[in-house]
Amino acid sequence: MKFIVSSTYLLKQLQVLGGVINNSNTLPILDNFLFELNNTELIISASDLETTMSAKLEVESDNIGSIAVPARLLLETLKTFPEQPLTFVVEENNTIEISSNHGKYALAYADGNEFPKAVSLEDASSTTITGDILATAISKTIFAAGNDDLRPVMSGVFFQFSTEGLTFVATDAHKLVKYSREDVQASQTTEFIMPKKPLNLLKGILAASDDEVIIEYNDSNAKFTFENTVLICRLIDGKYPNYEAVIPKENPNKLVIDRTQFLNSVRRVSIFSNKTTHQIRLKIAGAELNISAEDIDYSNKAEERLTCDYQGDDMQIGFNSRFLTEMLNNLTSDEVQLEMSLPNRAGILTPVDGLDEGEQVTMLVMPVMLNS
Repeated sequence: MKFIVSSTYLLKQLQVLGGVINNSNTLPILDNFLFELNNTELIISASDLETTMSAKLEVESDNIGSIAVPARLLLETLKTFPEQPLTFVVEENNTIEISSNHGKYALAYADGNEFPKAVSLEDASSTTITGDILATAISKTIFAAGNDDLRPVMSGVFFQFSTEGLTFVATDAHKLVKYSREDVQASQTTEFIMPKKPLNLLKGILAASDDEVIIEYNDSNAKFTFENTVLICRLIDGKYPNYEAVIPKENPNKLVIDRTQFLNSVRRVSIFSNKTTHQIRLKIAGAELNISAEDIDYSNKAEERLTCDYQGDDMQIGFNSRFLTEMLNNLTSDEVQLEMSLPNRAGILTPVDGLDEGEQVTMLVMPVMLNS
């Protein structure tokens, strides 16, 4: 088995696939990349049993074969090469030899048949979406997903596909984000929960891509196919909480404010807040928003006044500044609207401008009890 490939082209593909490999694997074979050569087509795969990702590369060769190559060693070697053709040759003594312009390097390889096979999806439904829309949907929601092992359904992003549009939801019970698109539809109604790791991988690859992504899914797995890459992952099993029930419908108090100004204010004031509760207080009356925080243990306190557009009763409400900062950071609009009903009911944050046609973002943040 022998093939020739460009060093930078190979490194670029392997760095993406390397994101799948865990630092500590239960099976030693998972520390390897699987190389499957079929004449001029080389398919390289990486897996952690839950997620498997493979990429197709064009190489010069007329051989076929499959081997597993140590991932870290290969990546570290490739990072040091300038652009040049590399020749890979499988030798008799269970090593693969790489020849560059300046030298030769031998790595021990394992048998490709030991590598776990990717799952094939039975009875799968499918939807097609452009890469940049999917990447936006992931980055707008993934930060709100929880990290609680006791509630695994909340540690992923909930995909809801229907003939009317696509909805992506993430929540950790303190904050919730719902991102929906009415300009993209699925052929039938379905829902599933995607784990974070494969979503982060997809977000990184698809950020600037307008390629079509084919999403296939059944009850247990989902498969994403685009360009020369395929990602298959196991879905999170369980029923997603009824998030619609927690979004308050009647919110008579509406505050509209410049997003950057609000974000900077919250950031500054929160430096003076209690380090365990991160509590800040919003006091709204007329066209004035007063943001304050106090850490009684250290006698630290801060207060800022901003002008805003407000319709509703005068009110005081407390929020965890970390959640508010994360949400404001994640929006790209110039102005945001915060809708509230009572100091003990969730506030709803939405962008006022900067959305595409058919795009909607709703963020919900739970208040914290104010100590008067």
